[in-house]
Amino acid sequence: MMDFNASKSLSGQLTALIDAGMQQSRAAQPRRTYLGASRLGAACERALQYEFADAPVDPGRETDGRLLRVFERGHLIKDCMVGWLRAAGFDLRTRNDAGEQFGFSALDGRLQGHVDGVLVAGPDLGFGSGYPALWENKCLGAKSWRELERHRLAVAKPVYAAQVALYQAYLGLHAHPALFTAVNADTMEIHAELVPFDAALAQRMSDRAVKVITAAEAGELLPRSFSDPTHVECRMCPWQDRCWRAAA
Repeated sequence: MMDFNASKSLSGQLTALIDAGMQQSRAAQPRRTYLGASRLGAACERALQYEFADAPVDPGRETDGRLLRVFERGHLIKDCMVGWLRAAGFDLRTRNDAGEQFGFSALDGRLQGHVDGVLVAGPDLGFGSGYPALWENKCLGAKSWRELERHRLAVAKPVYAAQVALYQAYLGLHAHPALFTAVNADTMEIHAELVPFDAALAQRMSDRAVKVITAAEAGELLPRSFSDPTHVECRMCPWQDRCWRAAA
């Protein structure tokens, strides 16, 4: 039961109501029954197993309302970028003829991915650009955005780089570099880079999907990627306690 005592601020009361509503809406959504391609570049394969199996997260590690609002902000900024790109002269498609988001399904539906869009025509961006091309967008905090701008996608955001490579491979969009854009949530600056198809990365991630799914369905835990539960990746993992209670 929510605590609405007089000492709680109006902001706190309203936030608690909003958080509860968002978490209820999230809980009512159908559970994912596949491994998402957007996650395959994550650091730990065991964590991917837990995710694929929809294992309950550790008590107290549920996704809170603030983070759900961050996710929703990303969706809203993506919609803004769609409008901005179209106004700039790009023919950007985000849905197929059936009105569904572009995506792919592999391994009997156990691996799936859904892309932000496909550019089929538009201005000449140079640097080997061409059409059709995959388009992916992210909304990032200032620090993360600056790291991306400084080091570029493959180094700064390997999870996103793996996502792009898989989408290019499975949707047959490998002939031209993908357009990856990121919006700075604090300043609304836009970072853009063209991402040539990395066939080796796509193959590694596809093989990884097979490995994770096969092991999970066989009830075999893959090794942890880290040897210390205090490693930052472990501390951020929603299955940290479950993982370190499990046999190595």
